[in-house]
Amino acid sequence: MRLTIINQFYTPDISPTAHLTASLAEHFASKGHDVAVITSRGGYSKDAEKKDGAADRTSTVNVRRIWTPQFGKASIAKRLADYFFFYLGTFFTALFMRKQDVIITLTTPPFVGWTAVLHKMLHSKTKVILWNMDCYPEAPERAGMIKTDGFISKLLQLVNRGMFKRLDHMVGLDTAMVDLLMDRYDPANRDRRRSLPTTIIPNWEDADFFPVDAEHEPWEGIDRHNLAGKFVILYLGNMGVGHEFETVLDAAEQLKDNDNIAFLFIGGGKRKDTTAEEAKRRGLDNVIVQGYVPKAETPSVMSSVSCSLITLRDNMLGVMSPSKLHSNLAMRLPILYVGPKTSNVDDAIERFNCGLTLKIGDAEGLAKAVRELASDRQRFSTMQTAARSAFDEAYNDKATHAAFDKVIEIVTAGAHA
Repeated sequence: MRLTIINQFYTPDISPTAHLTASLAEHFASKGHDVAVITSRGGYSKDAEKKDGAADRTSTVNVRRIWTPQFGKASIAKRLADYFFFYLGTFFTALFMRKQDVIITLTTPPFVGWTAVLHKMLHSKTKVILWNMDCYPEAPERAGMIKTDGFISKLLQLVNRGMFKRLDHMVGLDTAMVDLLMDRYDPANRDRRRSLPTTIIPNWEDADFFPVDAEHEPWEGIDRHNLAGKFVILYLGNMGVGHEFETVLDAAEQLKDNDNIAFLFIGGGKRKDTTAEEAKRRGLDNVIVQGYVPKAETPSVMSSVSCSLITLRDNMLGVMSPSKLHSNLAMRLPILYVGPKTSNVDDAIERFNCGLTLKIGDAEGLAKAVRELASDRQRFSTMQTAARSAFDEAYNDKATHAAFDKVIEIVTAGAHA
């Protein structure tokens, strides 16, 4: 079977979708398929062009790299310029490449799936799968960048509807994302009778990176921050506009008299400094905020704490799926999730009982949950086991690759999920 994956980023670039794309492409190649990837020469990493070809030599995947000016993300204009050249190069590549049996297209840049649809228009038997990572125009709408259902939004929705009519399958990251997109774009979604088959496949981590019996050196920051022996709730990753921290700080304030409980934030983003400043203003000595640690240190960090904290603002439901979930589960960390239901995090908690979901604003509930987990060792231990079981069953590459194999079977057989 000839199969192509389209995504702007690919290893050795550092972006998460680059590594997910490589993981899936190499899996399909290992099964004997003729696999190609259409990607760019650059991406998040300035070293990507210098390392061009590094990934090509380690597998049988045919990596076709499109030239882009690599202006980066410093401004919308520069980002759009990179998008334009990638669209253009991908358009001509899709136009002239030999007929593909299946094309899987991601959503970076937005609407690049139309290049796969172009190939399908020329070769009617080609099957197109949308692997949806980002939602446009929904994400900029909710971030306040464009007016909800304004002229620009309606124009982009029209572009999406045209593409969705020509898809053969859609893979979404969680229940909320699938519901959002199908409600807006499925051409026959009246009375919930959906014509486009969909599958929920969460993102993942490589199982080989997280062996069950792995031992890690204690993270040096535990002693530096005076956290030894404490029940530590870890927030690891981006602290951006899509995340919510007021509820967490309110809960930390209710717990500040408990010397055995602490909140540790490690990461960056637009809300890192404001969160640190607000914790300082409130005199919350039980809240520590610091910058990113090297990726090689993150297993030691996670093995040195008690549980994981993940947050999501209500208006980001369906357009954003926190990716920190998967590694936290691999490291046996129970999940304390503050955010709306039906997100990828809530999906995991509902299915595996590996943590607790709390609504935004429920600081009292969060404080109570932390106290109970810190004092009830049996319940805590049960959630640790459930977290690792969730990773082993659903959030590692072996499980998700098998799910994609099933999607390919459905699509090539012409059946609906």
